[in-house]
Amino acid sequence: MSAGAQPRVVAARVVTGVTTAGRSLSETLPPALDTLDHARDRALVQALVYGTLRFQPRLQLLLGQLLDKPLRKRDAELNGLLLVGLQQISGMAVPDHAAVAATVDAAAGIGHARAKGLVNAVLRRYLRERETLENAVAASPEGRYSHPGWMIRQLQQEWPQHWEQILEQNNLHPPMWLRVNAAAGSRDGWMAMAGAPPSASSPWAPQALRLEQPVDVGALPGFAEGLVSVQDAAAQLAAHLVAPMPGERCLDACAAPGGKTGHLLELCPTLDLTAVDMDPERLALVEDNLNRLGLSASLIAADAATPNQWWDGRSFDAILLDAPCTASGVIRRHPDIKLLRRKADIARLAGLQSRLLDQLWPTLKAGGRLVYCTCSIFGQEGPAQVRDFLARTPDAGLDVEQTAAGWGIDAAPGRQILPGETGMDGFYYACLNKSG
Repeated sequence: MSAGAQPRVVAARVVTGVTTAGRSLSETLPPALDTLDHARDRALVQALVYGTLRFQPRLQLLLGQLLDKPLRKRDAELNGLLLVGLQQISGMAVPDHAAVAATVDAAAGIGHARAKGLVNAVLRRYLRERETLENAVAASPEGRYSHPGWMIRQLQQEWPQHWEQILEQNNLHPPMWLRVNAAAGSRDGWMAMAGAPPSASSPWAPQALRLEQPVDVGALPGFAEGLVSVQDAAAQLAAHLVAPMPGERCLDACAAPGGKTGHLLELCPTLDLTAVDMDPERLALVEDNLNRLGLSASLIAADAATPNQWWDGRSFDAILLDAPCTASGVIRRHPDIKLLRRKADIARLAGLQSRLLDQLWPTLKAGGRLVYCTCSIFGQEGPAQVRDFLARTPDAGLDVEQTAAGWGIDAAPGRQILPGETGMDGFYYACLNKSG
């Protein structure tokens, strides 16, 4: 097997893990990259995987036109390899002859040496008939927008003025946002120290900095020392909306991987902060983040929706509930979401969000505040969720002034950021106050 074939083998297996086995990219990609010795190969695999999954609905329709008969279920990795091959020649700057040759050679690497002729025929036919094939695929919404049909219809229903923009943004490569931490002094100070070229900032997130060219995290000057963190500008709004005050007792529910946890403590180092997450492995990421930043919090591995099992009875002044959701607002960063999510997930996750709100509210003191947020753009997980909670919770009120900002759309209640707004991810926010 040639050197060029190995990255295609790895990419095909990762893609198949997502499309067939239903595993997430965060689960499948890191161990796959660890099998490669060269940085160039790791970068190629990452580009192949993200590109293929981002456009999988379109690529799968193309492949259906190029095959005389569907592949068998046991040929799932061959299907993944063909998708990777099509992505190379339809959406990447890989020379056609090199893409075809390396993908054909990779067939042996996934145990399908006899299929080399099929791989060669499929890819070369695409090169000959590209325009006709692409036009045929674009006739369907799934092919035109590279999203599953249910998601397209859901967005058309919920966002009649914005659905096409959302789909287009989901298919773009996302920008890299940094949060310049207090230890660095300021955004300009970090850029001067790092020798970074002028970059875009956010008028809504005072510590946010958008790099023109993404870089490896390890190459960020001062990252290991806690001077800078990687966090989207929309996610950085959360800590500012909580507005922690010195000496307050605060809960960060569903805290992993800890970006917002660290941000809360950067804004208020004397905050008495408890971070809860039900996954011990993910909670370890929170600890790693805080150690890098030189900060500390009380970390509890538990289900935030069952406070009777972990809460000490002392009321919180403030709660940040970054609730589990469909993550429909961050598809451009996690293209596997569009393939792994099902329409039924919206109602299932909305039920969990409702339970979290109901169970955490009694832990908030009278006069306290709760910031509810999701990285979703579906109304059932945002404004409808908060509207229902307010209706059934007499001592809960909406803090309209706190979210009367220039960012996002008035979601009545709360505010919704759509993917791509000033370069940000899609997020929903609502600030709630407890009377008394």
